[in-house]
Amino acid sequence: MRDLIRTNGVLSFYVLAFAVSWGGVALIAGGPQGFPADAGQMQRLLPAVVLTMVAGPSLAAIVMTIQISGAAGLRALLSRLLAWRVGAVWYAAALFIAPLTVLAVLLALTLVSPHFLPAIFGAEDKAAILLPGLAAGLIAGLFEEIGWTGFAVPRLRSQLGFVATGLVVGGLWGLWHLVVALWGSGTPSGQLAPVMLLSQIAFYAGVLPPYRLLMLWVHDRTGSLPLAMLMHGSLTAATTFVFAPPVSEGERLAYHIVLSVAFWMLAAMVMARSGRVGSRWRHDQAM
Repeated sequence: MRDLIRTNGVLSFYVLAFAVSWGGVALIAGGPQGFPADAGQMQRLLPAVVLTMVAGPSLAAIVMTIQISGAAGLRALLSRLLAWRVGAVWYAAALFIAPLTVLAVLLALTLVSPHFLPAIFGAEDKAAILLPGLAAGLIAGLFEEIGWTGFAVPRLRSQLGFVATGLVVGGLWGLWHLVVALWGSGTPSGQLAPVMLLSQIAFYAGVLPPYRLLMLWVHDRTGSLPLAMLMHGSLTAATTFVFAPPVSEGERLAYHIVLSVAFWMLAAMVMARSGRVGSRWRHDQAM
């Protein structure tokens, strides 16, 4: 069994990550009857659900690294957390691609409806939006990317091309969110809100795969795990808190569809360039 796990390291990692995250959320929710959550459950259980979700990829990465490479592999993985020394242009890309794209889409949509004005623009207490957004972004980026970029990306990238790696990691990243999307897509009384669920699916299935391609492009150029964490965190902060517009669920669905188109356009430009420029990072250095 151990040899089978080692031979299929990436598959084993994803099975374990999904099992920890999905199984943990199901236990916290109290089984199938806890889906979707009502208003009381959402308020009471949300912190535990979020922490359980992000624990999945990080724990799976640590366990699988020890299984495959032992203590030396774990030290190598942790040492990648210190790879901060990259050019300023890559920090700018990691920090600003997501918020600038989200901001541009929302400002364009305000031509259709003023409801799409980003949340922070109309907030009296901007710190009350900005600080939770930064905290959520840091937590999601740190714990998730230990798994997605720290473990899965280098192993897949050593076998697959740029586009295939990005689509596999991005597609599974979106699928991984399905359980929490279903749990959080309820009315205050706990009835399923179909439009809310569709909106969540539009974001996770439409935005995350192209954004992962953009993240892979930055990682290919730098090899920096902390930069991937920052780039992940900037998307979480921008979309969940800082710029999240106070719109109806139908309007949010439209916004997520337009946002996915914008990110796919950016990803298409990166994919066109990736075919001409190879990776500057040796992907076997983290194996």
